[in-house]
Amino acid sequence: MKKIEIAAILGFAAAIMISSFAASADTLKNLENDVLRLHILANSDSYDDQLLKYAVRDAVLEQGSCYFENISSLEDAKATAEGCLPALEEIARKTVAEKGYDYTVTAEYEKIIFDERVYENVTMPAGVYDAVRINIGSAEGQNWWCVMYPPLCVPAASANETTEEYFTKNEEEMLLQPQKFRYKLKCLEWLSELWKNVCE
Repeated sequence: MKKIEIAAILGFAAAIMISSFAASADTLKNLENDVLRLHILANSDSYDDQLLKYAVRDAVLEQGSCYFENISSLEDAKATAEGCLPALEEIARKTVAEKGYDYTVTAEYEKIIFDERVYENVTMPAGVYDAVRINIGSAEGQNWWCVMYPPLCVPAASANETTEEYFTKNEEEMLLQPQKFRYKLKCLEWLSELWKNVCE
């Protein structure tokens, strides 16, 4: 069979499969745009530095949560996060100092590439998300993360109720039943790469 015929068959099959998986890719893209995450990086993986990371986490969630009360939209959450970066940084810096460390602390707002992460019964798929990142010292240790908006960081919040309130049905399914989407997204990535190689 000629190369052009093989390419045509592969292209046709890939087009059918890619179109069937495209909805999953769209759901992931929408999810990336609907979430604001909190990311705290420890100075190192040492036991003491990891304990310090959790102390910073607790302080930020307890003292910084007031800035995110009555947030009604993602746009409000992003604007609030950018506006209160100095306050969140000061909370973290004060906590580090109170624990007896002289590490530098910075708070940044940026887009970050995340691997798939699990928070309680919610699985956030790998992707690029807006996030508030707090760096402690060298920021080379294991990190802690959660979702600031929708407010999954709030301990009292029910994950199921929160996802129902803030996410579409497809997004909620991706968060709560990730196994249904991992294969589709991986196949889409593989088929796209295959089609690219065939066409070259």
